[in-house]
Amino acid sequence: MGQERFADIVERFTNGYTDGVSASAESVRQWQEELDRTLRRFQNLGEMVSNPIEPRTGVTPREEVYRRNKSRLYRYQSSRTHRTPVLFVPNLGISRPYIFDLLPGGSFIEHMTREGFDFYLLDWGVFGPEDNGLTLEECVVKILPRMARKVLETSGTDGLSVLGYCMGAPLSASFVASHPEIPVQNFINMAGPIDFSRVGLFGLWLDKKYFNVDRFVDTLGAIPADMVKAGFKLLKPTMDLSTNINLWWNLWNDKYVEGFTALNKWANEYVAFPGEFFRQWVRDFYQDNKLYRGELRVSDVRRRRQGGLHRASRLRARAHRRRGQPGQGIRGVAGRAHLADRRPGGLGALLAQGLGMARPTIIVTRRKEALGAKRHMNYDRGE
Repeated sequence: MGQERFADIVERFTNGYTDGVSASAESVRQWQEELDRTLRRFQNLGEMVSNPIEPRTGVTPREEVYRRNKSRLYRYQSSRTHRTPVLFVPNLGISRPYIFDLLPGGSFIEHMTREGFDFYLLDWGVFGPEDNGLTLEECVVKILPRMARKVLETSGTDGLSVLGYCMGAPLSASFVASHPEIPVQNFINMAGPIDFSRVGLFGLWLDKKYFNVDRFVDTLGAIPADMVKAGFKLLKPTMDLSTNINLWWNLWNDKYVEGFTALNKWANEYVAFPGEFFRQWVRDFYQDNKLYRGELRVSDVRRRRQGGLHRASRLRARAHRRRGQPGQGIRGVAGRAHLADRRPGGLGALLAQGLGMARPTIIVTRRKEALGAKRHMNYDRGE
């Protein structure tokens, strides 16, 4: 059989075979659909290059209720059918928290407010060289307690729930453990490491055998955003390639392009680390694992994390694979507190079950429902 032009093949499938064997209606439909999609791909690609549109992120209505230096506390509008307010503590540095309110219909915060939670967000802010003196102690014993008290004051309640995400989870655990006078009814760990002896590549790269954090901070001062970005890119070096391939195949879909544009903006908007905070974070958490071992000191007072976690009488645990944080790292909290039961359902259902309970609860989750995580596993331990 001789060579054929691609146009001839398309014409044969579109208009029928010349030997009298007609192409099926389904084949014709598929070819026409793919041609239409390819046309839309080039149209959307041209728009993205020549007339890029800034995505509108973080549109859920909110008000600023408190600020300290660069930190902001926001309260979101909702029906507030759940009496106990939720203080959401995201990571400090690395990335911006609007990922949790990315787009209407694709927003974790929108979901929580729609479910009737009185939802507060702590935004640590974007750091510069002037913030290099910010320490872990200031975050744990000054900023977080003041934010928690402001939540209690503005909500008019006598208790709150603390939801920590990523780095915000161990910071929140340190705060909860060291401040028993603040009535934290529930602590929720969302994708945050507790046992830093099992945190994958970051734990290997930051091991004290290979990484001198004092020399690093003394030389650079702040940890630049580009260096933070490089560290995360190295976790999956082919991620950008696979992302762009997926973009091409879905470029015909206007909704996909809208979501990609917003997510890509966030994924490339990294935030620097304050120097002194990074020094303590690496030394005390990654290298010495003091939080898990009960040896973390804040304000020269020895605070045992185990005692703090035992303030709660129940622990509901879930684990999910997440880039950068293997499941073993988060299981550390499960080994330090009492596990009671296992419940099915996504993060929204889990929070609704746990935060709606009258008894104190600790929830540990690796599920990132807002980002569409699908596969997960449950584990529990008996009485």
